[in-house]
Amino acid sequence: MAGCSSGNEPVTSTGAGSTSLPGITTRGLGTVTRTPDTVTVVIGVQTRAQSAKGALDANTGKATALIDVLKSKGVAAADLQTSQLSANPTSDSATGRITGYEVTNQVTAKLHDIGAAGGLIDAAGEAAGDAVRLQQLAFLIDDDSASRAQARADAVRQAQAHAKQMADAAAPVPIEPGAQELAVMVEVVYAIDQ
Repeated sequence: MAGCSSGNEPVTSTGAGSTSLPGITTRGLGTVTRTPDTVTVVIGVQTRAQSAKGALDANTGKATALIDVLKSKGVAAADLQTSQLSANPTSDSATGRITGYEVTNQVTAKLHDIGAAGGLIDAAGEAAGDAVRLQQLAFLIDDDSASRAQARADAVRQAQAHAKQMADAAAPVPIEPGAQELAVMVEVVYAIDQ
C-alpha cells in the first residue's frame, strides 16, 4: 500500500530511495453516508452598558442563567465549553467617542440527542431573553472511525479494480527474437611429421 488518508486529499508515497519502478498508479475514492447523531450548538449572550463593569455584570447574570439551563436540559459538563468571551468599547461613529461597552460570552454545547436541540434553544432564549445570540448549529457523527475504515477499504478496492482493469486492457509488449550471429575464431598449430 503506497499511502493512506482519512481525509479527501490523495496521498502518495514513493518510499525510501524514491526510485521509479514500472507499474500502474491508480486512485480510489470510498464514501460512506451516515445520519448524524450529534449536534453542536454555539449560543451566546451579548449585553451593553455605559460602563465595562455594568456590561460585564449584566452578561455574567445572563450567561450563568444560560449555562444553568443547558445543564438542566442534560448537557454534560464535558460537552459544555466557553468558546468566546470578549469585552469591547462601543463608540459614536461620527465623533469616535466611547459611548459604552459590549460584552459577549459564547458557549458551545454538544448534544447527543439531536431531537432535544430545539427545546434547548427555546429554553436558552427564555433564560437569557433578548441578550441571547444563536451563533451556529452543526451536525456531526460523534464516532466516525468505523465509517472512515469502511470508506478507506472501499477506496482501496476501487483502486485495485482500476489497476486490474488497466492491466487487463494493456496490449502485450511485443518481443521479437530476431537472429543472432555467433562467430568463433580459433588459432590452430599443427605439427608436421618429417
